[in-house]
Amino acid sequence: MLTMLAAGAQAQPLITVPSEQPVSLSQIVIDDAPGEIWLRFRFLAPEIARDGGRIDGATASVDMEHLCNALALPYMTEQGLSAARIVISLMDRDVAFGESAPEATQFFEAFRPEDGRCIWEEF
Repeated sequence: MLTMLAAGAQAQPLITVPSEQPVSLSQIVIDDAPGEIWLRFRFLAPEIARDGGRIDGATASVDMEHLCNALALPYMTEQGLSAARIVISLMDRDVAFGESAPEATQFFEAFRPEDGRCIWEEF
């Protein structure tokens, strides 16, 4: 089962993150390919671009943890979903899920939802 929920072709509202970079939801993917349910929240974040971006990996990591706690966990609750992992990804341009795009900058963090919060999981 791989369910992809696009945020839509229209412009998505910006989401507030600690770094104050502009971030918008691109897609939510419900993925069982790892052998268990993983929810993947994919965000556009143009300021992580390796050429001219101002957000580095450490700063993006703080933003991703925030997005997991502030957006992904409430979404799971509202939709009645459960997942073994939540993966938050930031990309400087829209990249189709599962496709390679060497020119794109992308950051990923995986979290385990536990006791109402996101626990960082090292890949």
